[in-house]
Amino acid sequence: MRLLLVEDDNHVAAALSAVLARHGFEVTHARSGEEALRALVPESAGFDVVLLDLGLPDQDGYEVCGKIRKRTSTPVIMVTARSDVRSRIHGLNLGADDYVVKPYDTGELLARIHAVSRRTPHTDDTGNVETALRLGAVHIELPTRQVRVDGTPVQLTRKEFDLLALLAQRPGVVFRREQIISEVWQTSWEGTGRTLEVHVASLRSKLRMPALIETVRGVGYRLVAPAA
Repeated sequence: MRLLLVEDDNHVAAALSAVLARHGFEVTHARSGEEALRALVPESAGFDVVLLDLGLPDQDGYEVCGKIRKRTSTPVIMVTARSDVRSRIHGLNLGADDYVVKPYDTGELLARIHAVSRRTPHTDDTGNVETALRLGAVHIELPTRQVRVDGTPVQLTRKEFDLLALLAQRPGVVFRREQIISEVWQTSWEGTGRTLEVHVASLRSKLRMPALIETVRGVGYRLVAPAA
């Protein structure tokens, strides 16, 4: 997942970029509003999310958000110390997709990034909304919930399909265990960890690709796109 980080504090940006990189993000750092706007042109630059700090040296962050929204539909998450309701409402009215108040928990920030990117339809290179995902020999039909490996249908349970589709939409991106449980099982992590492990093992077995889903120790799982 490609992320544009708009932050004028180099120390904050370096620390956050390191965390995001460990979770599979490719981060581009812009230090001003003008630099951010240049990075977003053309839209084919391909950013999945913009993380926008409001305290910028050259322009007001709200103004930058409005300009971004006029140029691209890329999701924008505002990051600011301004916690009053009026500021949040103003940011959302300008087109921000979410609003995070400093200081924030890193886990919550990662969850919000994944949430806004998930609400944005995935498109292929021609701009069409994807209805199928191809990962080497694995073919996932999203509308019909069918999975084929080398053309052979694979029967998955509802939760197995949901888990595979979640990981497959962002190959290489590490999904935290808590996030997977929340999105696939619609519940909290407590008491559900073993269920996740069982479903991952079942997917590896049914797809006959043990290396397809990689365990990232202490964090979660990511899908490793197989060779065609």
